[in-house]
Amino acid sequence: MTLVYLSLGSNIGNRQIYLQKALDKLAHLPHTTMQAVSPVYETAAWGKVDQADFLNLVCRLETELSPYDLLEACQKIEKHLNRVRHEHWGPRTIDIDILFYGNTIIKEGTLKIPHPYLQNRAFVLVPLNDIASELVHPVLKETVAVLLEKVDKSGVKIW
Repeated sequence: MTLVYLSLGSNIGNRQIYLQKALDKLAHLPHTTMQAVSPVYETAAWGKVDQADFLNLVCRLETELSPYDLLEACQKIEKHLNRVRHEHWGPRTIDIDILFYGNTIIKEGTLKIPHPYLQNRAFVLVPLNDIASELVHPVLKETVAVLLEKVDKSGVKIW
């Protein structure tokens, strides 16, 4: 079993319902146990900023799924919850990103673990810090708490 951290975000429709439905589906993946869920935070959009605010959270799973099977499962959940990929960083009903998969480092095609932008994103680091402040980034060799000190957290509000 491998500890995995996922980031979930939504900025279309009933954001809270989409987050909860995604969490429910993740908790019922085969050979997977939900271990922790952060509080929900509201943040402005990142990347493409002219869109509605996001609700974001991070969860910790323990799974026997491979990183590739987990990515496929996350994409199926997104599709089931009506995620449409019209534009990069555009609005979405649900977004599920793999942040960490144990200490695994993968840079292949669409699968990049650890997530390549997580150290720059307060909307990821704040909720991640709530459930895993001492987790060490396998590439940067710094804890989540240290990474969080380096970003502007002012736009991340508990929801």
